[in-house]
Amino acid sequence: MIRIGISGWTYKPWRGTFYPNKWPQKNELRYAAEKFTSIEINGTFYSLQSPSSYAKWFEQTPADFVFSLKAPRFITHILRLRNAEAAIANFFLSGPLRLGEKLGPILWQFPPSFAFDPDKLETFLAALPRTTRAAANLLKQTDDHIKGRCWAEIDRDRPIRHAMEIRHQSFANETFVRLLRRHNIALVIADTAGKWPMLQDITADFLYVRLHGAEELYASGYTDAGLDMWSKKIRAWSQGRDTPAASRLGPPAKKRAKRDVYIYFDNDAKVHAPFDAANLYPRVGLKQPALENRPER
Repeated sequence: MIRIGISGWTYKPWRGTFYPNKWPQKNELRYAAEKFTSIEINGTFYSLQSPSSYAKWFEQTPADFVFSLKAPRFITHILRLRNAEAAIANFFLSGPLRLGEKLGPILWQFPPSFAFDPDKLETFLAALPRTTRAAANLLKQTDDHIKGRCWAEIDRDRPIRHAMEIRHQSFANETFVRLLRRHNIALVIADTAGKWPMLQDITADFLYVRLHGAEELYASGYTDAGLDMWSKKIRAWSQGRDTPAASRLGPPAKKRAKRDVYIYFDNDAKVHAPFDAANLYPRVGLKQPALENRPER
């Protein structure tokens, strides 16, 4: 399945542009989720959310909708993966399990100053839960940060996918690619307008793409030609094909009949993200969302 969405949904400049005029702010998620098949939750990056918030997000979205969650910066930017067991448990028991079948991939974004350390990364990846049952079993590792507001219930055991976005050139090596493949962690293919490395090796049974802007980080939109280029890659990846050798660091990925692909537009600063996302849909063979407004150029 190809899922195309946006990174976050609460942006003041989107009101009256993407969102209809006078649309209630409390219903913005409901509106966005009717247009796109997935949304990346950003708030989880800045602080732990509550089980009630996850329950509300679940209720405001369609049955076939999926969220991805941006993992806490406390783990990636402050702890920098060191002694992160309790923090990992706190995150997964703070409410993500309330999303049930709507829980999509977990995005782990490293800061630009975080360099590749294979031993540290190996320890961290081994500690990540790969199923909802494994996440629920982390309850004993939680600490007082979520005391009294844990959620460890699951309806059934479901797989948990993880994706990793790097921003340091030291990760551009075959050892890193092989490490991710061994753990079935997706290497995020991130277009950052040339600011950080864009690695394109396929390292898992799904792909995770973040489009931050073609020319200016978080601000510039994508031209028709740019969207056509990305659509060709996305269709090829979804059909199980690999990235061309010229764009890979490691050997070819294991051949598959198909792969799920998640694409999120994060060029939100000038309200390009929702319109670029909508314009990508027909290019990959999906029905284009009908938007009431048009982007400002």
